Amino acid sequence: MFKGKKESYPFSVCRPFVDTRIALEDINLKVRQTIQHEHIKYSVPVVKYDRNGFRPRLRQLIFTQEAAYLVEETKIKQRIDYSSLKGVSVSNLSDNFFILHVTCDDIKQKGDLVLQCDYLYEALTKLSVVGDKHSCVKVVQGSVRFDIQPGREGFVEFKSGQESMVYRAKNGHLMVESTRTKSR
Repeated sequence: MFKGKKESYPFSVCRPFVDTRIALEDINLKVRQTIQHEHIKYSVPVVKYDRNGFRPRLRQLIFTQEAAYLVEETKIKQRIDYSSLKGVSVSNLSDNFFILHVTCDDIKQKGDLVLQCDYLYEALTKLSVVGDKHSCVKVVQGSVRFDIQPGREGFVEFKSGQESMVYRAKNGHLMVESTRTKSR
């Protein structure tokens, strides 16, 4: 899925996958009770960037048999049915960002998610297996357009730099700079 496409992939190979990154007891009881009938398959801590202003927020990303959930402590912030997941975009650089593109037919659907995850390869591999989305991950160069909400779009721009940083540019885009990884 990523071999030869993503700059940091060779360094991830020596890092074994685990069943989940968040223990069941570390997921809020109220949240667990709400989604337990769907059987939790994988969970991982992520940083979600707000659609307006790009403020970073700590969240949990939980994959069940039926959907992906973005959770803030005791509250489910967004449910994404796998059937409404249009695609996933990641850059070809060494950053750990990904964008979940969702269909916004439903008025309750908020828009695409811009996420950062320390376990990028593991999380996206689990998503492709659990959600049966093997061909939906796209490795892109430069920038990615995403839907803030139906009719409004934003951009994430990826580039290499001297140090890793994330900031909102003057043009309103989210800028993700990552350092080049040394080739093996």
